[in-house]
Amino acid sequence: MPLHVPPAPAPALRSVLAALSSPTAVREARTPALRSVQGPLSPEHPLPVHVLDRGGPGGLAPTTRLAAWRFLIRSTERAVAAADTMLTPDGWAFSHFFEGPYIASTELALRQAEAAATPYQPRLLSIPELYMMALWLHGDIGADASCGSPAPADLLVPLAPAPPGIAAHRPHRVADLLPVITTRITPGPGPLLGSPA
Repeated sequence: MPLHVPPAPAPALRSVLAALSSPTAVREARTPALRSVQGPLSPEHPLPVHVLDRGGPGGLAPTTRLAAWRFLIRSTERAVAAADTMLTPDGWAFSHFFEGPYIASTELALRQAEAAATPYQPRLLSIPELYMMALWLHGDIGADASCGSPAPADLLVPLAPAPPGIAAHRPHRVADLLPVITTRITPGPGPLLGSPA
């Protein structure tokens, strides 16, 4: 069953295309793979990146907030980097290029999810305090991709490298994995700080 990839905001896509066409932006990026690739580059697989925030006082369940739209930057054969966009007072704008293990891991998780019998809306979930990223397979394929929290029946697929004791690329129901994640997060007020690339 194909994934139902939500459309990225048009200004986010335009800003990534503009950055890719800018020799200065590509040359100054801290992504050797992006600078050395031969041939055309294209932004693909736009995914909203949500950050898991700590539960509130009184044991409230953790919530999520939209932090970015991420595009995998593909050369002819594979994704070589990613581009993040951020919401500014003027709308969505290019933030930065990056590379690392989450690029190939995201591609693998998306391929695995494509083979699932159930349709899902793919998103990324960042758990900064655990330095963890997961492909979040949301069951409501028509939902607004910019909001919402993981539903108990949604799936989380931890990307490699995953924290110790959490298997990468193994789908977990949110109802099963979220309690494990929340017990590992240091209790305290306020949003989680930091974000893995």
